[in-house]
Amino acid sequence: MPTRKLQLSKILPAWLWLQNYNSSKFRADLLAALIVIAMLVPQGMAYAMVAGLPPVMGLYASILPMIVYALIGGSPTLSIGPVALISMMTFATLEPLYEVGSPVYIQAACLLALLVGILSTLLGIFRFGFLIRLISHPVIKSFIIASAVLIALSQVKFILDVPLKSGDIIEFLQSAWQYLALTNLATFIFGIGSIVFLIYIPKLLNSSIFKAFSNTMQFWIKALPLLLVFISIALVQLFHIDHLGIKTVGEIPSGFPPLSIPFWNWDLVLKLLPGATMITMVSFVESISIAQATAFQQRSELNSNQELIALGVANISAGISAAFPVTGSLSRTVVNADAGAKTPMAGVLSSIFIVIVSLYFTGLFKALPLAILAATIMVSIWKLVDFKPFVETWRYSKADGIAMWVTFFGVLCIDISTGLIIGIVSTFLLLLWRISRPHIAVIGLVEGTQHFRNISRHDVLTSANIVSIRIDENLTFLNANTLKEFVISEVSKNSDLHHVVINCSSISNIDLSALETLEEINRELDKLKIQLHLSEVKGPVMDRLKQSNLINALSGKVFLTHYQAMHQLDAQSFYHI
Repeated sequence: MPTRKLQLSKILPAWLWLQNYNSSKFRADLLAALIVIAMLVPQGMAYAMVAGLPPVMGLYASILPMIVYALIGGSPTLSIGPVALISMMTFATLEPLYEVGSPVYIQAACLLALLVGILSTLLGIFRFGFLIRLISHPVIKSFIIASAVLIALSQVKFILDVPLKSGDIIEFLQSAWQYLALTNLATFIFGIGSIVFLIYIPKLLNSSIFKAFSNTMQFWIKALPLLLVFISIALVQLFHIDHLGIKTVGEIPSGFPPLSIPFWNWDLVLKLLPGATMITMVSFVESISIAQATAFQQRSELNSNQELIALGVANISAGISAAFPVTGSLSRTVVNADAGAKTPMAGVLSSIFIVIVSLYFTGLFKALPLAILAATIMVSIWKLVDFKPFVETWRYSKADGIAMWVTFFGVLCIDISTGLIIGIVSTFLLLLWRISRPHIAVIGLVEGTQHFRNISRHDVLTSANIVSIRIDENLTFLNANTLKEFVISEVSKNSDLHHVVINCSSISNIDLSALETLEEINRELDKLKIQLHLSEVKGPVMDRLKQSNLINALSGKVFLTHYQAMHQLDAQSFYHI
């Protein structure tokens, strides 16, 4: 029976937290849900606009996916739903194929969510989660920053009320030059005023003036986007400012999201599959990073493959409920955790509130200006645009810095998916380049110790008839010739050389090409009456070497420690040890 419960908890993690659920946790989750909902309603509609979809689909994307994740996911505070980056990737995938906002475009968005869900679920079931996480952190950082720039630029058309294009920065600048003179002044003033409101009112509420009410102020700061929505709706309805040309959301259908399998055929699936693959990768990396951060804080366990499955089923539920791809939201997750959410029930309660809004209150948003939603997106997303990581990464690692800049300009100047692919490819190319140029050092004994260090960095003892070499990398076909060239160089410098000792302490693997190169080095040194020795060979590496011809053909010996090698090879002359 306990084994059955354990298996059930792995498949359905909600089984664990529901058993210990109580009224105290419910009150904490309810409060968190109320605070998150203040962000979720305007954000959901805004991110649907980013994806080129009707605002109501943003609400739909916040219902079933959150309920599903609460049952299957492992994070107690992760908020699943529409996010800016995935919305932008959805737009980038669909915009070249169909007219934005058309019925076929909407159906394709639902099918895209379904494909993302299927891919993610399959990867989780077959435990391939580690493959997605091979994307380096610098590339992900750069990708997010560049995407944030594009997302912000994509909303400028709603602030200016002109048909700007924003697939890449070149396209944006060209269309801006063409249409800038057609800017609607009233919309521009309304949009800029909203941006100023969202930037400076939080600063005012956080100032010393309201210090005595800091806890209350934090709630109002989080609710400001929703407050701005209601203020703008009131202005439109009371003063009819929409007559000035300010465009509004218009009619939003009410009711529970329609449940159905989106229209599909194999031709359409093949068209959407590349975009779905990229969205699967990015959504998982973003979601698992957020979930891991909260797991650390709450000391809760997190299984990456289970998270993939949960994210996959959440996207499947989005696809069959007239929504688009979803993932974990950083801003809402942080607010959820800070608000005191105890269990995933907070997400379920948020979904219930969204259902109530969808059933009874969508009419309120008819007069909501599009510029307000655009301002909400621009202010929230611009916080991600930070160029400090570029500088810090460049200082630490030039290779990672190059990958970041390549990704950044690839996303900005080509498109989101291509930019990410270029970034991933550049990372692996730079990794291969680094492996092919390993750090190789001549080492000597630190006097009075049994430790050996690089002769160019430390004052060490060396011997005239021995050269000790340490390679700080696994030996593969990529770098075996580099080691050979290094040995040739050292041998050519010293005519009195009798021994070459390779310290293998940093080598965890030797592939076949490298093994053959070592055999070749051994033969060439033997012709010069120079013995080749190995020291500090790791157990697994030694097990494989014993199956080869190298050990039997080795002109020298294999020593347990480098200190032992030096003691036996030159105890009489230089090393009195």
